[in-house]
Amino acid sequence: MSGKIIKLSRNTDQAPVNALSTQSVAFSHYNNISAQLPIDPKSGELVIGDIKAQAKQCFDNIKSIVESIEHVMDDVVKVNVFLKNIDDAQAVNEVMATFFTEYFPTKTVSAVAELPNSDALIQIDALISNGEGTQPQEPCPLIKQARNCDSVTKSTTSTHSVAFSHYNNLSAQLPIDPNTGALVEGGIKAQAAQCLRNLKTVLESIDVPFDDIVKVGIQVRDLADIELVNEVYMTFFPDSAIARSVAYVPARTVTQAAGLPMNALVQIDAVISHGDGTPPQEVEDRHGIVIRANNTDLAPVSALSTQTVAFSHYNHISAQLPVNAQTGQLVEGNTGEQTKQCLTHIKSIVESIGHEMDDVVKVNIQLTDMADLKMVDEVYTTFFNGKLPARTVIGVDKIQSGALIQIDAVVSNAEGTPPAK
Repeated sequence: MSGKIIKLSRNTDQAPVNALSTQSVAFSHYNNISAQLPIDPKSGELVIGDIKAQAKQCFDNIKSIVESIEHVMDDVVKVNVFLKNIDDAQAVNEVMATFFTEYFPTKTVSAVAELPNSDALIQIDALISNGEGTQPQEPCPLIKQARNCDSVTKSTTSTHSVAFSHYNNLSAQLPIDPNTGALVEGGIKAQAAQCLRNLKTVLESIDVPFDDIVKVGIQVRDLADIELVNEVYMTFFPDSAIARSVAYVPARTVTQAAGLPMNALVQIDAVISHGDGTPPQEVEDRHGIVIRANNTDLAPVSALSTQTVAFSHYNHISAQLPVNAQTGQLVEGNTGEQTKQCLTHIKSIVESIGHEMDDVVKVNIQLTDMADLKMVDEVYTTFFNGKLPARTVIGVDKIQSGALIQIDAVVSNAEGTPPAK
């Protein structure tokens, strides 16, 4: 593994244990939690009950994991909620409100076509602040900064932005006009533009430029709309003269959602570099720690995203499709063969920046047929030699290029990114 900082992978028997992932994978000042299904860890069975009962079990499992590593739920900075029915979102919010006492984390909510357990109504993963760091870092009493922007519609169960150490996570922004509180009219392009304007407004409220975004997540109800979204997207990136000079665009993942809150056509979330850190870290120019973006011709190159964007001690990898890097054509074969191609791309990207697959701390997998998950898993474990990363798997109706699978990842970055000279 690169560098001296140690990745810390842990399981507890107080939550469901999965042979294909680790419940909690910490590195430096963040901790990645695998997606939790509503499974009772004592019986190993899905809980019987409605969406509230299942949501409570998911949060109970996350809480057990968080407490097993001597943290509390208010250390959570981001949750991703995956529902079978988007109409259940409000019921989930009511349950969520019982698990957080000081504040609400950032949040992205969407409906998916399938979950790894066909009877599950919900699945939730999380990202945790980790003030003590991982060895040999010294514990540091870092302060989490949770902030809302008055110029963007607020939610009662999430915060617009939550910064901790050198990263800042933004809640998914819906295409809501902040003046009316209603969805904007005008179709997918108008909605995509409003989502991006809302993100930009949140960033400006905390004095962060748009080009500090290192990863973008786009969820669309109809994947056929992505080309129109892209037209709007490229009017926002690159945003500054510096970024334009190097044609910088963040890492990116596109997902077809089965449903979105308020019946929106699109929503967008983001991860932000946060060079000045959070107190008591020394205040420094936010460009003192540089964003390091990299592409390799051993994996598909896109004008819409960068394959890997490193900042400080993390590295974000764009979603990889099972296409030939030279031709851009979908590889022939079943889901297992397409899985191998996606992971081969990720491995090529990881190795191109001097890392190895065991530096991966989190993997996100999209599948068009959840029945193929066993085939995916048979390939998946052959790419890792050490402890498996945290993982989230969802089912979707469609993936770009007609693919059967798409995979993205987060990589530990022990060497960090250097201050600008």
